[in-house]
Amino acid sequence: MTEQIKLGPVHHVALRVTQLDRSIAFYQDLFGFQLVVALPDVTILSNGALILGLRDQGQVASGDRFDEFRVGLDHISFAVASRTDLDRAIQLLDQRDVPHGEIEDLGKDFGIYVLALRDPDNVQLELTAAYR
Repeated sequence: MTEQIKLGPVHHVALRVTQLDRSIAFYQDLFGFQLVVALPDVTILSNGALILGLRDQGQVASGDRFDEFRVGLDHISFAVASRTDLDRAIQLLDQRDVPHGEIEDLGKDFGIYVLALRDPDNVQLELTAAYR
């Protein structure tokens, strides 16, 4: 076997957004991200474990939204501590009128539960809890 690059956890994610203030509020209010710095071309948020860069896309074509069925990003999955956290997340999402799916049990081969939702630009997000 050839030598490989050993990776650690994801360091940061950067997203292009259509309304910067709306996206900042979404990630702060729902997931507890805090503002690190607002630079002219990117706003950096962090939740202590992950850095999230948000870039205002500026002028976009009418109806241009994220589509996980195109080449590129499919979704981003954030870990939560337990299935109970997913149940609580549904309550919070409902309180904030954030559309979401149901909690799915992906079975013992995967060993996780997932809850899908969308950010304001339609990026598919998942909350993932491992079996305990």
